[in-house]
Amino acid sequence: MLDAKLRPLIDPPLDVAGRWIARRGIGPNAVTLIGLVPGLAAAVAIAQGAFALGLVLVLLNRLLDGLDGAVARATRQTDFGGYLDIVADFAFYVAVPLGFGFAAPANTLPAMVLVAAFTLTGISFLAFATLAAKRGVATEAHGHKSFFYNTGLAEGTETIFVFVLMCLWPEKFALFAWIYASLCLLTVIQRSALAHAKFRSDTIE
Repeated sequence: MLDAKLRPLIDPPLDVAGRWIARRGIGPNAVTLIGLVPGLAAAVAIAQGAFALGLVLVLLNRLLDGLDGAVARATRQTDFGGYLDIVADFAFYVAVPLGFGFAAPANTLPAMVLVAAFTLTGISFLAFATLAAKRGVATEAHGHKSFFYNTGLAEGTETIFVFVLMCLWPEKFALFAWIYASLCLLTVIQRSALAHAKFRSDTIE
């Protein structure tokens, strides 16, 4: 919901940093893989109860996630780069709730539900992108991407905001997880309704 609105604010400084990184011969795929390391490490730290460290690693992961796109824009965007980026994103999104699930027995059920909600959200996102590509539907609302980015209630910005809240108040993880899982399910419903409106016919509109 907020991703497209934030792009005009965050893209200019990221593009400056991306050009600096590109001039040093570091490619976008390398940045993506490097960024995945703190993302997975955040889950490990959270599982061990090191929530402050987990928060720092979560924010570092998101910074690097923004930089890989900036480096790609400064060099060359590829389909494989887009694939690698989305796989790394969802690996991170799943890992953090799992970390909280391991941190305390009371977190297990809400963590499982949140992971399931993320899975459904990801499926609806990628299914919509597949059909959009088939129909030749495109958008630049989220910047130039390898595939169609459909706007929803629960997007990257909202997810990171919730992860930050979870790290700051880990004792309230279950509450945050249930609320955000509900928001993810509303996103799936919203996206499904839009897909029905756009793709219900067999012809390109």
